[in-house]
Amino acid sequence: MERSDILIVGAGLAAITLVRELRKRDSASTVTVVTADDGHFYSKPMLSNGLAAGKTAAALVMTPRETLESQLKIVIRARTRVVALKPEVHKVLIDQGDQGELTYGKLVLALGAQPIRLPIEGDGAADVLSVNHIDDYARYREKLEGKRSVALLGAGLIGCEFANDLRSAGLAVEVYDIAPQPLGRLLPTEAGSLYRQGLEAAGVHFHFGVGIKTVERTMMEGAAYRLTDSSGAVSEVDLVVSAVGLKPETALAAAAGLAVNRGIVTGADLQTSVADVYALGDCVEVDGSVLPFVLPIMHQAKALAATLNGTPTAVAYPAMPVVVKTPACPAVVCPPAPGLAGEWKTVAGDDNIEAVFRDGEGRLAGFALVGSEAVKAKQSLAAQLA
Repeated sequence: MERSDILIVGAGLAAITLVRELRKRDSASTVTVVTADDGHFYSKPMLSNGLAAGKTAAALVMTPRETLESQLKIVIRARTRVVALKPEVHKVLIDQGDQGELTYGKLVLALGAQPIRLPIEGDGAADVLSVNHIDDYARYREKLEGKRSVALLGAGLIGCEFANDLRSAGLAVEVYDIAPQPLGRLLPTEAGSLYRQGLEAAGVHFHFGVGIKTVERTMMEGAAYRLTDSSGAVSEVDLVVSAVGLKPETALAAAAGLAVNRGIVTGADLQTSVADVYALGDCVEVDGSVLPFVLPIMHQAKALAATLNGTPTAVAYPAMPVVVKTPACPAVVCPPAPGLAGEWKTVAGDDNIEAVFRDGEGRLAGFALVGSEAVKAKQSLAAQLA
């Protein structure tokens, strides 16, 4: 029976960063990575802005699987699906044509997150694309061939990045969101208004306060889909892409009896409710927070690598500004903690806004920068937060 000192389920940024951090400390432990995809390491942030750069799915691959295995001295079980966790006997069950078992000393869940699917009706609802990994991106690029117009569902971080990318590639873009502004969970109102103007100047067409009710295939010349929104308005486009958000992948953990809430529940040590099982990345909820961004993942990986190497280490986050990849209107956001009492103060200039959030005692607790000049304040404000 195959056994590993450390078994990692998932092969995305969280998993591979963890392995790299582990190998800085430990070159001897056996490490196996199990993944349902091909095991190549690619730039996931490029999924939402690779089109205008002419990047195919193959071009997004940064390190092939074979190179990862050689460089990091690991085994990658590609195209292998974990179907159940058996933490009481330190095993996972896999399905790779025939069912098998893998045994571990320590188990790490780096399961990522799954796209949220909206309750849309119509015979075209199943055709709505979500782009969450490289295989999705390959299908998305294939479907875009010869297309002229795209409807994007969601005006959050990823939706806006896709909108900017599609416009840069020359496609007409219609964006729908029930929120009153883009980046509704990140930007205060005045900053959100300027950000909207920046993307609209680039040709993005927003529809706020409405959601899509039906997507129907059309058999007529021109656009492939007819959309009806919650106000009753009808539009036609060539392709529909959903970017309404992600939900942490928790099904395997829940079925095995691990504590789950919005994500797989851990403390700052990243250990789950079951001994010798850890979690990190988009699937984890650390002390009540789900942080599906690159910088939190990097800090989690460093802390967990130290813990797995025998030095228990709690993850601690510095200020972690989020850079929104929309060249048409640059933006950087470091949101305050959810529920924190305080208020936004805004300084507006020509095509720029600097908004800072101060808590009840007047301390800087967050900021939002919109515009090419405003974003230059990122480092100085982040230093004050730190």
